[in-house]
Amino acid sequence: MIKAYAAFEAGGELQPFEYDPGSLDALDVEIAVEHCGICHSDLSMLNNDWGMTQYPFVPGHEIIGTIAAKGDHVNHLKLGQRVGLGWHAGYCMTCHTCLSGDHNLCTQAQGTIIGRHGGFADKVRANASSVVALPDNIDPQSAGPLFCGGITVFNPLLQFNIQPSAKVAVIGIGGLGHIALQILNAWGCEVTAFTSNEAKKTEALALGAHQTLDSRDSSKLEAAAGQFDLILSTVAVKLDWNAYIATLRPKGRLHFLGATLEPLDIGVFPLILGQRTISGSPVGSPASLGTMLDFVARHEIKPVVETYRFDQVNEALARLTSGEARYRVVLSYSS
Repeated sequence: MIKAYAAFEAGGELQPFEYDPGSLDALDVEIAVEHCGICHSDLSMLNNDWGMTQYPFVPGHEIIGTIAAKGDHVNHLKLGQRVGLGWHAGYCMTCHTCLSGDHNLCTQAQGTIIGRHGGFADKVRANASSVVALPDNIDPQSAGPLFCGGITVFNPLLQFNIQPSAKVAVIGIGGLGHIALQILNAWGCEVTAFTSNEAKKTEALALGAHQTLDSRDSSKLEAAAGQFDLILSTVAVKLDWNAYIATLRPKGRLHFLGATLEPLDIGVFPLILGQRTISGSPVGSPASLGTMLDFVARHEIKPVVETYRFDQVNEALARLTSGEARYRVVLSYSS
């Protein structure tokens, strides 16, 4: 039996819950969970904001643990090896997208917390293809958020071949944005943080931003016209997107990582005349995850986390919901 924490209704408190996972598939592994980050996607699923949650619901898709068991056909992972598991727990492995290396875009990909139980538990199961070994020189307690937040901000750098000479701005210095600042700085970019929070201005500079720009000051936005090659939006709220588009250089890109649910109100002429692009992306493939882990290990990048015990899960969720967490919340069996 697997011991977990589950909600039994939308927005409900998590309660102790046990389930029998059945026999282990030949291509699956069972991970003994050590740490699990809490992501805003966990909150969205908990509240059924996306209309796809099944109850009882066990959140958790930023999982760090060790291989406790493996199927007969799993050869690339070893018992006791420390690994991570993110948003996806498996792929079809046969579609053109998977065969092209873009497993994260597979239309048949299995979500770790969609139609299955996640990592707020003592163990979790997943297809071995979605599990990535954790380098020895990465702190396991803070590593969980790298498997969702970290790869989400790293993936566009690979997909769009962002050069070290690029000028990049980040909207939203929170769970995603604070990791983005660190990665972009180490990548070699000139980094600007859009923020109107005085306290976060100082923190943004310490995390890797070279300068900050007050996003509520229209004169500052106007003065930044034509500056940025790339803007990463990590927020889930509606903003004046046209004002941000105006700060892009010709051929610049406004890229969405945060899932704003409201339609975009965008003028087309600035896009056409400047050959600018609007795009979005999810998490990355297992190969991209491995590349990111090597990069953050080399540059000693780590998410800033607050840790809670697993039996404090509801307190931890409330902390994330408050918006006051700095910057990611992690459940840990060793805290």
